[in-house]
Amino acid sequence: MNKDKRRDLKIVIRSQYFLYFAVLGIFLPYFNLYCDHLGFSGVQIGLLSALRSMTLVLFPLIWGALADRFHIRKPIYILCNFVSTSIWVFFLVTVDFWPMLLITAFYGVFYAPIISFLEAVTMDVLGAEKKSYGRIRAWGSISFIIMVLVIGKMIDLYGVDIILVFVLAGSLMLAVISLHIPAIEPSPKKILTPDAGSLFEKRVIVFLLCAVLMLVSHGAYYGFFSIHLKNLGYHSTFIGLSWALASTAEILAMVKSDRIFDRYSLEDVLFFSFLVATVRWLVLYFSASAAIILLSQILHSVTYGTFHMASILYIDRLAPNNAKTLGQAVNNGLTYGLGLMMGFFINGYLYEITGSFVLFFISSLIALAGGLIFQSYQLASRKRT
Repeated sequence: MNKDKRRDLKIVIRSQYFLYFAVLGIFLPYFNLYCDHLGFSGVQIGLLSALRSMTLVLFPLIWGALADRFHIRKPIYILCNFVSTSIWVFFLVTVDFWPMLLITAFYGVFYAPIISFLEAVTMDVLGAEKKSYGRIRAWGSISFIIMVLVIGKMIDLYGVDIILVFVLAGSLMLAVISLHIPAIEPSPKKILTPDAGSLFEKRVIVFLLCAVLMLVSHGAYYGFFSIHLKNLGYHSTFIGLSWALASTAEILAMVKSDRIFDRYSLEDVLFFSFLVATVRWLVLYFSASAAIILLSQILHSVTYGTFHMASILYIDRLAPNNAKTLGQAVNNGLTYGLGLMMGFFINGYLYEITGSFVLFFISSLIALAGGLIFQSYQLASRKRT
């Protein structure tokens, strides 16, 4: 691939990250706030979030396996973008829990594989430049920041209902530009090749188990952080500012990704991320101060930024060449799927009993457990070699 073509492909990929995370910057901080506005209980909010995450467990694996088997990654990527956008329209015509639960299920089937496909394409385009992934991914963080700030202010002015239209508009733009995603494909292959079996090796399983625990620990944050701040008396503008600060810190880590991964091993970065997550959730448990909450958001640069980048690179290193899409789908499905599903469900149930502060204390223990398991395995592996 020549330099000019690689540059053009990077522009398309940056636009996809920009739009995908612009939509996420509307959905993630404010959709559960919208559900709270509708009068849904903590359990109902947890169920909606968990169901959406549950689709991320199964369907990225199915779509990823089909893409690798039949050489159709680009068509599936385009299909899922357009169909998920069409299904979102139904959120505009109901405010009842059970219809919204049904819409969430169908939406998740087609929304689920989008990010794992995009990550796999990015790895292919970058080739030997994979350590520069952070500079590509940073475009998503930039759009996330813009949207959480703008939408937070608009919610204060016009109400939280406006998020539904903005998510629809952003998703439609993402779908249209997805038509230009590069069609870099491996050769057609069987879904379960001997090489794909390496995804079941102990080192992969241990990593995925620990990554799941990391995302379980994020359930309180992604599911109830905005509601937590609202209950503390903060307005949507402050809520948007806190999410934006987290993403700003995340960008700083991503643009320095080359230096980080040249200096530190992936294993060390992952372990450090677990430890910082433990501290971050403890801070939210002990403090309701606006200044301290904002300072704690800077730690997102590690608990999401470096952890996410290291995870993508780590699973890319472990996965065989003819199962890269499936490898990223497994990683994304189990972490952002199963991990967040468990986190949302557990925190939705506990929220009704304990309130939001205790959720973060429990999250800190879960993150610590993930870090200790991961590091213990790494130390044991070094002794064996």
